[in-house]
Amino acid sequence: MRKLVLAAALALGLAVSASADLPTGAQAPLFTTQVALAGQEYGFNLRSALAKGPVVLYFYPKAFTKGCTLEANAFAEAMPEFNALGATVVGLSNDDIETLKRFSTEECRDAFAVGVASRRIVEAYDVALVRNGQDTGVTSRTSYVIAQSGEIVMVHSDMDYRDHVRKTLEAVRMLAS
Repeated sequence: MRKLVLAAALALGLAVSASADLPTGAQAPLFTTQVALAGQEYGFNLRSALAKGPVVLYFYPKAFTKGCTLEANAFAEAMPEFNALGATVVGLSNDDIETLKRFSTEECRDAFAVGVASRRIVEAYDVALVRNGQDTGVTSRTSYVIAQSGEIVMVHSDMDYRDHVRKTLEAVRMLAS
């Protein structure tokens, strides 16, 4: 079925991910990167974040675009629930840190960190967005929920932002129960 959907998307000239993303059950690749929260820059280390609880790692194409802004707003609104479940939420894109500082305040509403998705991180998580066989230089819209053990327990890859918050929150709730 996935092959049929990908073939149809390609035939229509729609953007599709170059891969099937990382599967559930896989170990999440560890990384460090620069992130911004409430306009302040700092270093983020996935291993350190996992020591505190599950991590929702979501990739988005570009700060300040309509879908990415709406997705950031939705994650910001849901942060009290994620926080109550002990989950860290971090969004990654290939935007520069200065852009992410503004995005963290204006669209993420100072509620969670957004960071730089380096080429190494994009490749490790298999989230390069490809259109017509060409890497677009941005990431696909893909959300991962990573258990404290480092195991990926949920993957949702869809360029429509609307289900990412709901699905990641459901997965975090399942981990907590």
